[in-house]
Amino acid sequence: MQLHELKPIHKAKKKKRVGRGGKRGTYSGKGVKGQKSRAGRKMVPLIREMIKRYPKLRGYRQGKIFKNLIVFNLDILEKRFEPKEIVSPQSLLKKEIIRKIKGKVPGVKILGTGELKKPLVIEGCKVSKSAKQIIEKLGGTIK
Repeated sequence: MQLHELKPIHKAKKKKRVGRGGKRGTYSGKGVKGQKSRAGRKMVPLIREMIKRYPKLRGYRQGKIFKNLIVFNLDILEKRFEPKEIVSPQSLLKKEIIRKIKGKVPGVKILGTGELKKPLVIEGCKVSKSAKQIIEKLGGTIK
């Protein structure tokens, strides 16, 4: 058997032509006149496309500064780190204090709430003024 010898099992179904009399006659359920009743009509609300392009909230540019910044206090460093140990985003990841955001190591900011009794070496982290005073008072360094 060849491809050109194949024949369909059933007869081809004829396409129903509406608007030619019968049950779906004259207007064929489209109403009377106007663009909506015509064939090939395209009514796109253009104003919607313009509105969708604008950001939703006022001040929408401001939130991106803090998007990938994790904030925590000195008391967490007191519990998890030994004296003179290096505190960096990578060391915080290893100790599972922070985790990656969208596959990237996030920025870290250390705040001065809580007690710290050990000198620590801080690298690659943002530090608040109060936290900086406490760390340097104990003999730690910030790079």
